[in-house]
Amino acid sequence: MTTAGFAPTHVVPQHGMPAWEVPDPGRPTVPLDPLLPVQLLEQRGDWARVLCSNGWAAWVDGRHLLAVPQDPPAAGGPLTRSADPRPLLARAEQSLARYRAAVEERAAGGLDGSSFHARTHGLRIGVIVDGESVWLYDADHERWVYGDGIRLSAYATDDGPEAAARDQKHAAPDLGHAPTQVVRPDGGP
Repeated sequence: MTTAGFAPTHVVPQHGMPAWEVPDPGRPTVPLDPLLPVQLLEQRGDWARVLCSNGWAAWVDGRHLLAVPQDPPAAGGPLTRSADPRPLLARAEQSLARYRAAVEERAAGGLDGSSFHARTHGLRIGVIVDGESVWLYDADHERWVYGDGIRLSAYATDDGPEAAARDQKHAAPDLGHAPTQVVRPDGGP
């Protein structure tokens, strides 16, 4: 049953995510299902309080939520380190060219499987172009950014909440405990 007035603003990442009753990593609750639509209610630093369609609310690492594509984040907000899209587009082109060259060499028989793996290991790019909108993966900062052709703004990140405070060069709000560490399904930080 969907709660009246529920309008999703975000979606849980494809692998699901941990949730907490309060913004305290020591009090986990039931994790949220993959691709679950949620509505963002409140943010405190990297913590985000979300509402699920059944009326249940929880706190999550808001930097992992994926915004609903029909309403991309405004690129007119405060500029980030990667505000100019051209350097990130150039890095994506270079990575794609390196991958393409390795594929060509492998197809021609010049690379075996382990050499191909070694040549492509660590290459990570992501580009989605939809008209004037672009979503780019910034591998240097492990995050997706959204651009409108002029500026980029942070969209989603692979890092935990403590990375945002480090990147923004200001401390997260004092929650009275250590920063949250997001644990991936494989058990890694």
